[in-house]
Amino acid sequence: MHDERSRIEERVQRLHDQRIKTAIYAATVPFEVEAWQAPGEPVPFEEAAAASYEPFAMGTPWGPPWGTTWFRMRGEVPAEWAGKRVEAVIDLGFVGDWPGNQAEALVHLTDGTPLKAVNPLNQYVAIANPATGGETVDYLVEAASNPDILADNFSKITPLGDKLTAGDQPIYTFRSADIAILDEDVWHLDLDVQVLRELMLELGEHDPRRHEIAHALDRAMDLLDLDDVSGSAPAVREALQPVLSRPAHASAHTVSGVGHAHIDSAWLWPIRETKRKTSRTFSNVTSLAEEYDDFIFACSQAQQYEWVRDNYPQVWARIQESVKKGQWAPVGGMWVESDGNLPGGEAVARQFIHGKRFFIEHFGIETKGVWLPDSFGYNAAYPQIAKLAGNEWFLTQKISWNQTNRFPHHTFWWEGIDGTRIFTHFPPVDTYNARFSGEEMSRAVRNYQEKGGASRSLAPFGWGDGGGGPTREIMERARRLADLEGSAKVVVEHPDEFFAKAREEYPDAPVWVGELYLELHRATYTSQARTKQGNRRSEHLLREAELWATTAALHAPGYAYPHEQLDRLWKTVLLHQFHDILPGSSIAWVHREAEAEYARVAGELKELTAEALAALGAGGPRAFNTSPYDRADVVRTADGTPVYVEVPASGSAPLADAQPPQPVTVSGRVLDNGLVRVEIAADGTLSSVRDLRANREVLADQGNLLRLHTDLPNYWDAWDIDKHYQNRYTDLLDATSVTVVEQDPLVGAVRVERSFGKGSTITQTITVRAGSPRIDIETDIDWHETEKILKAAFPVDIRAPHSSAEIQFGHIQRPTHTNTSWEAARFEVSGHRWVHLGEPGYGVAVINDSTYGHDVSRTVREDGGTTTTVRLSLVRAPRIPDPEADQGRHRFTYALLPGATIEDAVAEGYALNLPLRVAEAAGAPAPVVSVEGEGVTVEAVKLADDASGDVVVRLYESRGGRAQGVLRTGFPLAGAQITDLLERPTEDADLADGGVSVTLRPFQILTLRLRRG
Repeated sequence: MHDERSRIEERVQRLHDQRIKTAIYAATVPFEVEAWQAPGEPVPFEEAAAASYEPFAMGTPWGPPWGTTWFRMRGEVPAEWAGKRVEAVIDLGFVGDWPGNQAEALVHLTDGTPLKAVNPLNQYVAIANPATGGETVDYLVEAASNPDILADNFSKITPLGDKLTAGDQPIYTFRSADIAILDEDVWHLDLDVQVLRELMLELGEHDPRRHEIAHALDRAMDLLDLDDVSGSAPAVREALQPVLSRPAHASAHTVSGVGHAHIDSAWLWPIRETKRKTSRTFSNVTSLAEEYDDFIFACSQAQQYEWVRDNYPQVWARIQESVKKGQWAPVGGMWVESDGNLPGGEAVARQFIHGKRFFIEHFGIETKGVWLPDSFGYNAAYPQIAKLAGNEWFLTQKISWNQTNRFPHHTFWWEGIDGTRIFTHFPPVDTYNARFSGEEMSRAVRNYQEKGGASRSLAPFGWGDGGGGPTREIMERARRLADLEGSAKVVVEHPDEFFAKAREEYPDAPVWVGELYLELHRATYTSQARTKQGNRRSEHLLREAELWATTAALHAPGYAYPHEQLDRLWKTVLLHQFHDILPGSSIAWVHREAEAEYARVAGELKELTAEALAALGAGGPRAFNTSPYDRADVVRTADGTPVYVEVPASGSAPLADAQPPQPVTVSGRVLDNGLVRVEIAADGTLSSVRDLRANREVLADQGNLLRLHTDLPNYWDAWDIDKHYQNRYTDLLDATSVTVVEQDPLVGAVRVERSFGKGSTITQTITVRAGSPRIDIETDIDWHETEKILKAAFPVDIRAPHSSAEIQFGHIQRPTHTNTSWEAARFEVSGHRWVHLGEPGYGVAVINDSTYGHDVSRTVREDGGTTTTVRLSLVRAPRIPDPEADQGRHRFTYALLPGATIEDAVAEGYALNLPLRVAEAAGAPAPVVSVEGEGVTVEAVKLADDASGDVVVRLYESRGGRAQGVLRTGFPLAGAQITDLLERPTEDADLADGGVSVTLRPFQILTLRLRRG
């Protein structure tokens, strides 16, 4: 037989694209269309319905960036169409096929009932099946003209990312709005040919099945009447049935498909637009569920459900009905799909607490798995936090984006820092927006790394990022691929079912220990510094408000614990931890609003804390310590006078009587408090830091060296920092002034001012306080650079085999060498409040109050000593997607802590982020709780969410070893229980000598519910 593959493949492609696909709609009649441009922000349906509409012609430009245009569409189904399947088909002027960041619309009946959205590959709205003929169609269509930020593949700077700079010229041209007959035979033929052709092209050229499909398609195309595609379609379909009905091989891989619509809670659009995206997508999904009984849709992010509940009650009711039918599967159990590295430990816990409670309350469903397909790496505390929230499995996909190393597993047990393991799966289809194309099915089988051990994987299917969701075409593909020779088999099922089958099939799956580090998007630890700072400060202000509100509720008659306010504020902070907001990868509008929200949250939390402290009674000034560690520190009175105080953990002390062990002396540019002596060079760097307690020099070279690097990654500007940034830099050594600004027995400070680059300035105040070895560097930057990153380096004279960086409820160790490609790929990493470098007997910590990104390296000097350098990433200047990212003012503090153990680093990390608060109070009761025993750290103190009055305390082992201690209470204790994160008791706690006995394994998290006597 002659090889005619090329002729056949080209013939099939042309006939499919130019004849079959174009015949799907057999006849059309146009709608009569009128339009009304909503002024400003979106308006409710009632306002739009009452507006005055003007005639609108097809081919007319419409829609300024971020605008809303309402279209009234009227028409009538022709009488002769009786018995046909009739649909409205609307093309707003779609750009490409991605439904995320472009024109979108929600179609309503005139009574306000939302019907369905229209997107590029989902342009229809069902009218009648079958039609009787003569039906009147009257729609109100809310169309959003969201600009295409992805235009030019992220290669060009655009002002479209904020309505303040986007302009007001129309950006779309309305193409068509028709009533049409769907020719179901042609539509099914289109899908038959697509599935077979794509499968054929993925099979090997020597595979008999490829040739069988090719010749079957060739013979079938002979039956296609080009003058009557509709009439000949049934015969063509019948000719293809033999190759479509051949069953898959017994050993074929099984793909568990679950409908999905990844909706970024903000990204290339603001939060207000996501609220509308959810209504559009969820309208589509519930409509599809009515059409396909075998359809199952998995949806995470409780926040998005709440938006629909509050703004689209009819869509909400349809969701509830789909959940009852088992076609809609709430998953993930988090408030939003948050970033996987940057939220604090308590915040991650609250993501699960608020998310899971929402699903339990509204659907009676407790989700079983963590659904985080798109976050940029995953911290090593996740397995324990997830299990404590009642989860059994974890799903992500993003690690497949690694630049350097291929992750070795798709199904495995993930072990966290405390030893907890959770069953984990990475879909080998390598997308959370699958559509069951031949290429995707082939890729899933080809990539799958568990061959020989397991035989199934999961594929989330449906259009996503900006929503859209599954389509009927994808469902039809799944049906054709359920049992088809040459392909993996597709079964549509709940993700819980997939994970149960996968675990049963592969109980001895391999184990991955530690963080899931993404070898990409490393700049998300630094971009949009003010957003990150807002998150960090919000987390600590929430801790502070909860502690002192609990104190007041226990001891101040008449004080009411602010449950509702704290719940609302937590949810605001959790929303902004979404994996494109907190990482700094969204448009300008998103980050502008985030900064305003953080300011509002901070103001409200400070007020709540002040109210709680005031409820304790009026009196003299006292220092209040929210940290879980005893403090000796310097505070300022109302007139600015420094005062030395000693304050117990979670307690308070009057501003009187305490004396520091030794005063601070200032001599020239030398600061000395008897614990450390700091010498500041004429160029403003630290020329010497001597630990007087250990009698050793800490620095191996200039400390606090500010280095400005050129920073232009290969592709994703806000997301990435590529290794070549290290090669081009300028050291900022030209100080415009170095001035002593404070010489007090309690405080010595030197201010260093610099100007550099494109008009940027940086002022740093280097401070030493009595009684503390911590050297604070308060930083004020007016930043006007572009495509740069600023780092602060501390080269220390320590031979550290690894660095330790704080993460959620513990810390992680990373090698300081680059023996392997895995280590070399970690050239920029994340951490929370501190990074620690140590050798036996001595360590140093670098502490911060708002930065996350850093790098650690080491080299051996000519004298044989080792220099280990930690560099904090302070601020960046990417231009895509936000051209003005990070421009302007930044204020933050970082610090060097000589002679630090891990426990010192933990304590000072809390201290820097939770400064002592001075308030007027008559006196203060004993701390709500206190701990006897090292290594047991209290993370949260609050009243129980059920308003029972019980006190809930969350604590953890923070050093990485075993810990024993006793938790004592500042109130009569009637009983104590260990609970899960949702405050549900799991067992009674051990009481000992009037307190609670606590025994923890390394990094173990423990939640206690304390009943008051």
